[in-house]
Amino acid sequence: LAVRGGSAGGWTAAASLVNTDRYACATILFPVLDLDGWSTEGTHDFESQYLESLIGPAAEVPERYRERAPINGTDRLTAPFLLLQGLDDLVCPPAQCDRFLAAIEGRGVPHAYITFEGEGHGFRRAETLIRALEAELSLYVQTFGIDRSDVPPLELGK
Repeated sequence: LAVRGGSAGGWTAAASLVNTDRYACATILFPVLDLDGWSTEGTHDFESQYLESLIGPAAEVPERYRERAPINGTDRLTAPFLLLQGLDDLVCPPAQCDRFLAAIEGRGVPHAYITFEGEGHGFRRAETLIRALEAELSLYVQTFGIDRSDVPPLELGK
C-alpha cells in the first residue's frame, strides 16, 4: 500500500509515514512538514490561518501542532519516499523540505528529493509533470517489485 498527496495532502502522506508502518512508500508533493514554522513564518497571508481550521488555534493547542508535524516524527520514518517540491513555492516553501531531510540525514531511509525551478505550489509545466509522474512510477516499481524496464530509474539515496 502506498500513500501520496500534495500540499495538505502531502502533510497527510508524510504524517502517515511517520505515524504508522502500514504504507510501503509515499510520494509527498509540495507538503506542509513543519507546522509551527509554516503557521508562523512559512507561508503567505492567505494561507496563514489554514492550519487553525484543521488543527485548532496554535496558541490554544501548541502540543497538537508538535504532535502532528511530520518533521517531529522523523525518528520513526523507515519507508522509502519521494519528495517533490517547486523552488518558487510561496505556500509551502522548500525550506521545510530541507529541514525534513536534515532530520533524517544519516538514518538510512531510502528517499529521493526532486526540485523544480520555476514551479510554485503545484506543478504546471508539462516537463515537470512528466518528470514527477515518471519518478513516482519508478518509486512504486522499485518498492513493489514490478517488472517494468520502460520506467526511468529513480535513485533512492539513504
